[in-house]
Amino acid sequence: MTVRGAQLYDEIGPGYRAYRRPDPRVAAAITEALGHADPVVNVGAGAGSYEPTDRRVIAVEPAGAMIAQRGPASAPVVQASATHLPFRDGAFAAALAVLTVHHWPDRSRGLAELVRVARDRVVLLTWDPATPGFWLVDDYFPEIWAIDRPIFPTLEDLQTALGAIEVRPLPVPHDCTDGFLGAYWRRPEAYLDPGVRGAISTFTKIRDVELGVARLRRDLADGTWLRRHADLLERTELDLGYRLVASRPRR
Repeated sequence: MTVRGAQLYDEIGPGYRAYRRPDPRVAAAITEALGHADPVVNVGAGAGSYEPTDRRVIAVEPAGAMIAQRGPASAPVVQASATHLPFRDGAFAAALAVLTVHHWPDRSRGLAELVRVARDRVVLLTWDPATPGFWLVDDYFPEIWAIDRPIFPTLEDLQTALGAIEVRPLPVPHDCTDGFLGAYWRRPEAYLDPGVRGAISTFTKIRDVELGVARLRRDLADGTWLRRHADLLERTELDLGYRLVASRPRR
């Protein structure tokens, strides 16, 4: 995460934990991808979501506001940047990074650091910028495409940095408890809540959030949203481009 990124999470961090609660289905997928790797370094760890509790974990997080929200049972945390991990080569069996790589100032260097400190595997949860539309962005906040697509690494970028990768789609459950951007795809009224938006970093970068919020509020009130997207109410999960990426570091 960049210094700027750390400052961003120092600003939005105080209410983050209330809206970004780990989803057990996402957690199970991450644990499966980690296998039996022990110990694990969790880079860009935030408040501690998705850190395994059945093995040794060291967290790395630059933002003080996020560190302050880590619970007493959370893994030990080091305040540092992903681009300068203060560990020796091969110090961990696995490196984990969950929805964080897009905040790093130098993605290539940060990914190289994961490879350097991980003996067995690197596991990332990220978003594929080649993913087609999402109603929230297309209809109400189109500026998000210009914000997010350039900063998320492509799958080709990840393969270049990590070597051979395994990519697993991670559909978002309709009742996802982790309030990232796509979490409320079947609960559109949630995006009207300033607390929900405040826990999603992308919203802090939009010049006129209230314009999109007003359109969404209007479309929910007059039934336009329902007419457009009634089919979503029949679905229990949706592929919005979130991907679980795993690799074995090259030596």
